[in-house]
Amino acid sequence: MSTWRRVFDWRVVVILLAGMAAVAPSKEPPRKLSDDATPAGTLRFDVQSVASGAWSSEKTWSPRPPRAGDRVKISAGTRVVYDVASDDVIRMIQVVGTLSFARDRDTLLNVGIVKVQASETCSESGFACDFAHATDAGEPTLAPTGPMPAFEVGTLNEPIPAEHTARIRLHYLDGMDKDDAPALACCSARMDLHGAPMNRTWVDLGADAGKGDKLVVLAEDVTGWRAGDDIIVTASLHNNSLGGQYRDDPSMRSTEQRRIKAIDGRKLTLDNPLEHRHFGSGDFRSEVANLSRNVIIESADPNGVRGHTVYHCFSQGGISYARFAHLGKENVLGRYAIHFHLLEDSNRGSQVLGAAIVDSENRWVTIHGTDYMVVRDCVGYGSVGHGFFLEDGTETYTVLDRNLGVNAFRGKPLPKQVLSFDPNDGAAFWWANGRNTFVRNTSCENDEYGFRYDSQKRSNFDSNLSVRTPTGSFETTDIRTIPIYRFEGNEAHSEGLYGMVIAGTDRVAPDLKHPHVLKNLRIWQVHYALRPQVPAMWIENVTIDHTVYGVYRPEFENHEYRNLRIASTSSEPFNRGQDDDSTQHGTIAVDGLTFTNVEGDGIPLIQMSDNNPSGTAESHFRNVRVERREGRRQKALVDRGGGAEVDPQTPTSVPVFLHDYFGPGKHAKIVSTAAGDFPKDSQEFRREPPLTGEESRVAEVKDVAFPKLLDPVDDAPPATIITYPPRGVSAKRDGNRLLVRGTTTDNVRTKRVVVNGVAARDVDYNFHQWEAVLENVSPGEVTIEAHAEDAAGNVERNAHRLVIAVE
Repeated sequence: MSTWRRVFDWRVVVILLAGMAAVAPSKEPPRKLSDDATPAGTLRFDVQSVASGAWSSEKTWSPRPPRAGDRVKISAGTRVVYDVASDDVIRMIQVVGTLSFARDRDTLLNVGIVKVQASETCSESGFACDFAHATDAGEPTLAPTGPMPAFEVGTLNEPIPAEHTARIRLHYLDGMDKDDAPALACCSARMDLHGAPMNRTWVDLGADAGKGDKLVVLAEDVTGWRAGDDIIVTASLHNNSLGGQYRDDPSMRSTEQRRIKAIDGRKLTLDNPLEHRHFGSGDFRSEVANLSRNVIIESADPNGVRGHTVYHCFSQGGISYARFAHLGKENVLGRYAIHFHLLEDSNRGSQVLGAAIVDSENRWVTIHGTDYMVVRDCVGYGSVGHGFFLEDGTETYTVLDRNLGVNAFRGKPLPKQVLSFDPNDGAAFWWANGRNTFVRNTSCENDEYGFRYDSQKRSNFDSNLSVRTPTGSFETTDIRTIPIYRFEGNEAHSEGLYGMVIAGTDRVAPDLKHPHVLKNLRIWQVHYALRPQVPAMWIENVTIDHTVYGVYRPEFENHEYRNLRIASTSSEPFNRGQDDDSTQHGTIAVDGLTFTNVEGDGIPLIQMSDNNPSGTAESHFRNVRVERREGRRQKALVDRGGGAEVDPQTPTSVPVFLHDYFGPGKHAKIVSTAAGDFPKDSQEFRREPPLTGEESRVAEVKDVAFPKLLDPVDDAPPATIITYPPRGVSAKRDGNRLLVRGTTTDNVRTKRVVVNGVAARDVDYNFHQWEAVLENVSPGEVTIEAHAEDAAGNVERNAHRLVIAVE
């Protein structure tokens, strides 16, 4: 459980004014601070602003303008415009007022630490906040009052224009703590980092690209891409990795980085020819992603001490179309490229939109103890450890939409990490709490996994955590029982080992009315495709292509599959329960299973489980098709074998039923000849190749109902996040009209979103992006409230409310 959630059980109503924030008081008193939990800063500022104005103006400063090595304070009540491109390395900038980057020129800031906080004292910690009411670790516990400090490199309303570049280079300087510095740290303040927008940051290839090609074709039109931008063309083939090899052996990778020399519509001319084949036609395609942005935060010395960024509780602001390069401190907990740290819902409305996170040595985007975040259209390329990462299992109602994760490499468990069971071995997407949304994301060529859901209980970790409920309150819940809220339209390919893993939970699962749900998943060119290792799962519309294993090491107990397509596997397409344990605890029902071009000599398409501990487990299949099976020695549709030979340890094995196999109402019951209950002298069961094999026999049976194992009930309401107008910045009207945008997610389908009584327009993917126009809006304070209703009639109970200043 996060420190913050142990302290507070709070419901937040955000009251936003331009530059101010207030939060409803906690239901519990704040933790009593230790006697020494006072601001740690005792350092002296060399320079401070005494008036609003340009950074370059002498009139702005006392006793003089900043120079290399200075500690600089942007004083409360002053607004300084950073208007220079300087090679001087400022040691530290503490923003108590406002520091805003110029939008009419190129700018360059070389700095050790930027800390945005309402404090007159400072320390050189690049993580801890320096004010009263912070914990010993420097984490805020009370909402700030008064004007909010602000660090602006563009805003969502007014990003840095495309013709200009704003670059921040983070330097480690002697005397700083290498575990904390250099850094950008936002402590209950506002930090906005916004570059020029793109309509898409990554798209599929639109035509095949081969070795030697210098021209690639995109599948969609793109705007905001320019000659000189860096791109990647992702891998198409699986390079026979068995995990953990991509970082140490770059020759195993076939994702390629190039620079655009010219753009002609959807055609990109590259600076150098490609060295590998990349699919750009048919059902399975590589991606092309743009890594360049005109707002850049980077480590000055990627081979030395790297920097990091962090937002603390009660912070505002967000990120759009910015590049974060060479950040993250390897093997240091909490020092990530982008880090939202224990904000609960105090930053509801913040988003990371269209960012490129390149060559991170500690994750791409980490969401820790934070709810209602939006991460959309981001590109992660190169990370040590998991990339898009939800850190401690308490995170809820985060939406990860249409992100691309490439080359997350195997790392080590981090010192004192909350989830002790996580080996940090390289997943593009990793999470432990099901109450989050993953839609339209793609992973490629990561060391171990594309996607990994992992929620365990251990002797050194209690999975009973304080978790936000749909009402906004908190409830102690075993997170292993929280169903995956929405996982839909995702894709994994060319991975080091697995496409997707739903990791084992010691068979603890949601109830049968609220199963885990996976829909519209595509996995191709990997070793192990899908590992569904928990009970109570609804898996629908899954395509597996060109893998070694298909459904692998499943925890078969109350699983229902619909429309599963498995093609061109070379080993076990539909594995037995728990693989070589060959144990199945419960019944499964598969309706719609197509095998196409399955390879592998002697491998049954459906493996039989040998051990049936409950004695009641069965496997039911309906609408099974086999198309063009390849292999020199074709084995049965249903049989034992294909892996390690297992001696049955239970009196009964698991029968397999193929419904309507012999005609309507005439079912095939297939049993194992190795089972203890196999009637060896009976004439009822017979060989029938290619249905049966060497160790399976079939009998025709009737009056066997196709089971209904799950009874899904949609009683979970939607969750809504207002993302525009942005927090902390005055909103501008169009005449007397005010545009409001946001994101709503639901576990099934959103019916409508209502904003101040006005029905929002569905812009994208069933209200994952929506907008509403409020009429007759007057200048001053305006209250906005948005909530949603889903198709089942569930109405959101924790509406997003805010008050903004309108010009």
